[in-house]
Amino acid sequence: MKHIRMPGGDEVACVGQGTWHMGDAPAHKDQEIAALREGIDRGMTLIDTAEMYGQGRAESLVGEAIAGRRDEVYLVSKVLPSNAGFEATIAACEASLKRLGTDWIDLYLLHWPGATPFEQTIAAFERLMAQGKIRQYGVSNLDTADCRAFTAAGGRAMQVNQVLYNLDQRGIEWDLLDWMAENQRVTMAYSPFDGGALLANDALARFARARDMTSAQVCLAWLLAHDHVLPIPKSATPERVAENAESAHWQLDAEDLAELDDLFAPPSGPEPLQIY
Repeated sequence: MKHIRMPGGDEVACVGQGTWHMGDAPAHKDQEIAALREGIDRGMTLIDTAEMYGQGRAESLVGEAIAGRRDEVYLVSKVLPSNAGFEATIAACEASLKRLGTDWIDLYLLHWPGATPFEQTIAAFERLMAQGKIRQYGVSNLDTADCRAFTAAGGRAMQVNQVLYNLDQRGIEWDLLDWMAENQRVTMAYSPFDGGALLANDALARFARARDMTSAQVCLAWLLAHDHVLPIPKSATPERVAENAESAHWQLDAEDLAELDDLFAPPSGPEPLQIY
């Protein structure tokens, strides 16, 4: 598995694993744990979760999946904006650590901007770093103006912005993606399959078959063709995770990318940041 270097120097897997909606159905628990472990085995060692997902159930599931393998994993979690005050962020992080069964989170994100001033959240992040409970911090679902405001508020150590980005949701290409690259931050792309819609797209399926790829592999390879973009697909079976892992070995050429632009047009003007 190839790696991406974070601004702080961490080398992380170029394709991670998302966990949104994992842990919601007890009947799927063993399969979901097996899927996460399959990903670790295949080098997809970055696992993204959040206190919001299943009201903590996803974090608990991740904790079970990584038990005995914590040192292999780059763990990402998020604090809700309703918990983004100084003391509340610290308490939320401690609760996440307990559910995850670990002493530290590698990357802790503000899930989206809320009413709390960024300065309070940043101060909490810095306290958590000093305590060794998190190693780095970042944000999620911030547009360009919010990113500027976050860094101006003292968040210059921001590592990533995790946003909705896929072939059919390309609005960030107008300005946010460039801002991230110019400021040497990583764009973490969630919902790379657009909630499954791209996997049902006939034109994309034809494109993929012509290259002996799957639609999922095209979606991920397209994201990987962009510098400093790290997709975090959520796939809840070992078979699908193995398929995702193979995407790191594919490389789309200029003609491929141009054809995909014809199928899925880039933005023609500024768009509000899309959030799932």
